[in-house]
Amino acid sequence: MSVLLEFAMFPTSDNCREGSSVSKQVAKIIDAIDKSGVKYQLTPMGTVVETDTMQEALDVIALAYEQVKDCERVYSSLKFDIRYNSEDRLKNKIKSVEDKLQREVNK
Repeated sequence: MSVLLEFAMFPTSDNCREGSSVSKQVAKIIDAIDKSGVKYQLTPMGTVVETDTMQEALDVIALAYEQVKDCERVYSSLKFDIRYNSEDRLKNKIKSVEDKLQREVNK
């Protein structure tokens, strides 16, 4: 099973922000994910992780929250794409689209 999880998590309270920037807190989250060994991809609007189980994906959310738990208020948004009999979709989904684009260019 492959569980792709796209999520954004950041503090909205003044006690954890520097002006309008939340990059310091987001960096803490990304550092923790990186150290966990979970496959991930940082994007401008969030982070995508790939795990083998739903529980592992939920554990990533718990790990991320631990990094900002001292903040008065935290915003989170999550999306899941769960597929059986598939793996390495973090790379393969992008490769599939790029291959199709390349075929269109070569027509």
